[in-house]
Amino acid sequence: MAKRGKNYRASVEKFDRSQLHEVKEAMKLVTETSKAKFDETIEVHVRLGVDGRHADQQVRGAMVLPHGTGKSVKVLVFAKGAKAEEAQAAGADYVGAEKIQSENWFDFDVVVATPDMMGVVGRLGKVLGPKGLMPNPKSGTVTMDLTKALADIKAGKVEYRLDKQNIIHTIIGKKSFGEEKLEENFKALIDAIIKAKPAAAKGQYLKSVTVTATMGPGIKVNPAVLSQ
Repeated sequence: MAKRGKNYRASVEKFDRSQLHEVKEAMKLVTETSKAKFDETIEVHVRLGVDGRHADQQVRGAMVLPHGTGKSVKVLVFAKGAKAEEAQAAGADYVGAEKIQSENWFDFDVVVATPDMMGVVGRLGKVLGPKGLMPNPKSGTVTMDLTKALADIKAGKVEYRLDKQNIIHTIIGKKSFGEEKLEENFKALIDAIIKAKPAAAKGQYLKSVTVTATMGPGIKVNPAVLSQ
């Protein structure tokens, strides 16, 4: 195992890593234990009591965080004709598929497509899929309303979905947001995940919830208080 840095070890000594914390306390700790010289991203990792191998237990969606993500997002839009013009006017960074096809180019963070362009996008599935960039109706990235889609993404839209271990990994902002804004973003995200609970899910839904800064230790949030 790689040796942890001095700042990380000092942060770990500040609290009991096995303890479950209230949300407010967790946000205080995650900012206090963020010691890097850059503005660290604050991440959330949620283990759910579902089995994502079954279609009726999948959890996936998207929502706009109240205070955004603090990240500048570049958007590639697959559209043609008037919709391509709409995308340009709405602030798309790139429109069209030619560059990615010819140059294996990935200078973008999110892909949006109109439904009539999914045939083109589908041919790029082997390139976009492994990077988690395939547009999807459930995340609002396959749509005819490009103006709204781009506005939401630029405002701080995040996508949440299960990985193979039934864990959701996403972000709630930057350390510089401060405890209050991070708490509001965190609660909005958890509310969205709870509302997305599949009818087929049985037993405890929120198994564990952890927040962490990019270079900091994981801080456990008490899942029992989140479901109330």
